[in-house]
Amino acid sequence: QVQLVESGGGLVQPGGSLRLSCAASRRPFNINTMGWYRQAPGKQRELVATITDGGITNYLEPVKGRFTISRDNAKKMVYLQMNSLRPEDTAVYYCNAGIKLYSYSALRDYWGQGTQVTVSS
Repeated sequence: QVQLVESGGGLVQPGGSLRLSCAASRRPFNINTMGWYRQAPGKQRELVATITDGGITNYLEPVKGRFTISRDNAKKMVYLQMNSLRPEDTAVYYCNAGIKLYSYSALRDYWGQGTQVTVSS
């Protein structure tokens, strides 16, 4: 098995910045697309940003220009740099990755445990 471990959440004032990190606990055969999702209280989980193993990125419209997703394949990590944070960005942020554990394994979705981001003055 492999676990995704997130870090970097916290409380920040509007306009501030945070950087989320997510690391895979072991080196699998392949890590495909990695991404960040978020879920605010009373709302459905939504995709924030994704990045393919080739570096192609995709963003939720409200975060474009403010958030940047990146990955370090050698370190098995994905990052989310969040700038100009707004109160509506408050949510639990989850790391996601499509992983093949072994060459013969099926591609499967893995999720982190979530990290709280609160934007408030």
